[in-house]
Amino acid sequence: MKEKLKIDIVSDVVCPWCTIGYKRLEKAIKELGVEDQVEIEWQPFELNPNMPAEGQDLHEHIAEKYGSTDEQQNESKQRMVEAGEELGFTFDYFDGMRMSNTFEAHILLEYAKYFGKQTELKMTLTKAFFTDHKDVSKRDVLKQALLDVGLDAEEGLSKLDNEDIRSEVKTKEGYWQQLGVNSVPTVVFNRKSAVTGAQPVDTFKQVLTELLQAQNAPVSE
Repeated sequence: MKEKLKIDIVSDVVCPWCTIGYKRLEKAIKELGVEDQVEIEWQPFELNPNMPAEGQDLHEHIAEKYGSTDEQQNESKQRMVEAGEELGFTFDYFDGMRMSNTFEAHILLEYAKYFGKQTELKMTLTKAFFTDHKDVSKRDVLKQALLDVGLDAEEGLSKLDNEDIRSEVKTKEGYWQQLGVNSVPTVVFNRKSAVTGAQPVDTFKQVLTELLQAQNAPVSE
């Protein structure tokens, strides 16, 4: 039995390049035909841990956080839209779009992991935010996402007010930050090596091929 390559993806639900990076990784895995040789786990990272409950206008937020001009923001959005189209994902930026607090989304992603539904829920939440104009900090939106992937919504939502679980997710966020993860996506292989950013499909293919070959190489006497 071959040992699986463990892939941790440190990411946020409202990070467009995380979505693009994952979709490129997914494409690389499919094109190599190694779906059964890898195991993906999503790790929590909040781009904006202090985002208030009501969120913030996205345009204003990007200008404030990164100092981006209107023109730079429009160019960046266009790049993301085009990258998404290539990968079958729709980024639908609209006037009045707001950045959301994502902490409770990360709690539910931890919950989904135990049912093998983590990636499915992650993409459902990402689609809700970028494609369907939904606020992923709102519990009715989170509830619908749980239902959409076939999870027990009441049980999942009950985790959101559990102080131990909230503390565990904060600890996990801190763990990755202590390791030096300060930008996402960061894709970590077997907790030994990592690449950051939405790498091209070919880069992911090269990394996967090398790591799987090394992992499954016969041990010499």
